[in-house]
Amino acid sequence: MLGRSVGAVCAVPLLALALAGCLGSRGSAGSGDEPSSRASATGYGAVFLAADECSSRGRASFNEVPCRSERAVARVLARHDGETSEGPACPARTDFVLHISENRPAADENGDGSVDRGYACMRNLDAPHPGDPGGGGGPRTIVGDCLTEAGKGQVRETACAATGGRAPRYRVVTAVLSRSACPPSTTLYVTLGGSRPVGCAVTV
Repeated sequence: MLGRSVGAVCAVPLLALALAGCLGSRGSAGSGDEPSSRASATGYGAVFLAADECSSRGRASFNEVPCRSERAVARVLARHDGETSEGPACPARTDFVLHISENRPAADENGDGSVDRGYACMRNLDAPHPGDPGGGGGPRTIVGDCLTEAGKGQVRETACAATGGRAPRYRVVTAVLSRSACPPSTTLYVTLGGSRPVGCAVTV
């Protein structure tokens, strides 16, 4: 990230009448501004940072390296072309997203000297894992994550351990198809996206 800033999550109190102006995060509903960074293509293989490949992490760039290398720090869980706002959501336990801009004339198909942009969903090889439930980060909000208030009608993901930052006010306990399927203890609905787009959160 890698300053991992966690953006606002659209959420609606249980008694609210309407969900107004709530949008999920780019590419995956739920956690607002994605923890992310950018990478320029320097590596090997037909696709830069393809699924299951690994990267090193420098001050200003990420490079593709063998996963057994001492320099490897993160593995690609999924790799997609285009922008995150238009493509598939990253897997639930993604720690951060790399926005990739390639410039590889040898791989160019139309002669303009560039390859389409894309993004890689990354997971750290070692802890910490902010994308894990309760970790307080990652590009998606998932079951087990905690939230804190962030203004009228919004909440932000925060670490359930509450070590620094704002203390958690809610925890997402289950994901369902519709609000009516949430348990009676639900105090907040959270937009998660995916096949079960409604998160049922309770006060902690």
